[in-house]
Amino acid sequence: MLKIDLKKQFKPLYQPSAKQFSIVDVPPLNFLMIDGAGDPNTSTEFQAAMEALYAMSYTLKFGVKQGKYGPTAYDYPVMPLEGLWWVDDMAQFSVYAKGDWYWTVMIMQPDIITPEMVEAARADVAKKKNPVALPKVRFETLPRRAERADHVLWPVQG
Repeated sequence: MLKIDLKKQFKPLYQPSAKQFSIVDVPPLNFLMIDGAGDPNTSTEFQAAMEALYAMSYTLKFGVKQGKYGPTAYDYPVMPLEGLWWVDDMAQFSVYAKGDWYWTVMIMQPDIITPEMVEAARADVAKKKNPVALPKVRFETLPRRAERADHVLWPVQG
């Protein structure tokens, strides 16, 4: 079985310096993603998104590891949850008004994951748990450039 160590491969992105800002060029990466709105601490929509994202990520991981979704078995870690947060007018963004937030939560997937694998995993998750937000999960590649401070990324133009 082949192993993919995404945390090691992308160490500069997932273990940044806590001492300084830096601009990083993030290569195109694959993500399972869900969009929503509201306070992530109290929103049932956010809780449903978490359930669906993790169900999909772990189903993909173990399906690939068992060779269920392709001819070659791979082992890889489920990556940390990432999120994008915004409001209609970013000048009004406040950590004290989380109910006004829009968000996209996502979990990075290795390059070996294909749209066909995602749909096969979606069918398997639907048979087992069928989380309410499962239809909202999408598979997308994100190229982005960001400023980084500690574990916070801010998208920048350019």
